[in-house]
Amino acid sequence: MTISLMKLPYESDALAPHISAETLSFHYGKHHQAYVDKTNAAIEGTDLADAALEKIVQAAADKGNAGLFNNAAQVWNHGFYWHSLSPQKTSPSESLSTAIDDVFGSLDKLKEALKDEAVGHFASGWAWLVVDGGKLKVISTHDAGTALTEGVNPLVTIDVWEHAYYLDTQNARPKYVENVLDNLINWQFASDNFDRGTPWTYPA
Repeated sequence: MTISLMKLPYESDALAPHISAETLSFHYGKHHQAYVDKTNAAIEGTDLADAALEKIVQAAADKGNAGLFNNAAQVWNHGFYWHSLSPQKTSPSESLSTAIDDVFGSLDKLKEALKDEAVGHFASGWAWLVVDGGKLKVISTHDAGTALTEGVNPLVTIDVWEHAYYLDTQNARPKYVENVLDNLINWQFASDNFDRGTPWTYPA
């Protein structure tokens, strides 16, 4: 079994004008595809050749195999990111809304916390909403780092690598993050992850 480039859950122009079809074409068709190709090359002929992506990511982290981890984790992160976005406006479920109010006070306050984490993150990485020890928490990871290996349940993520936004907003990361939080975050996906209570699985 090889790792596949998962199908986008929407058309390439569905996130415009907030994320352009051009950005999605490069980000998904070039960057995500390259991580898939490099992961498959790295696991060929090894005991991970038939493993699920989540097992590959964890094994690479456990063994300190940075080359494999960087590519496999980026495959998973990008798949999770595509699902964290939606062209339709969505709302958190009742259960997630209650959890958000308990920790952050309101959805707007949570969005402020996610924005601060994403905009304030130095250089490349990811901002995440996760469940940690039964409570919601906003965290970030550097470079290819993934919440998948942090002992938490990821709910949604925002990619803050420059290739996620540079064609659309140049170096204006705050504008990109605001566009995502105000228009594209898939709260239904977050709710599904919250209610299930276990990390999302990359499509085979």
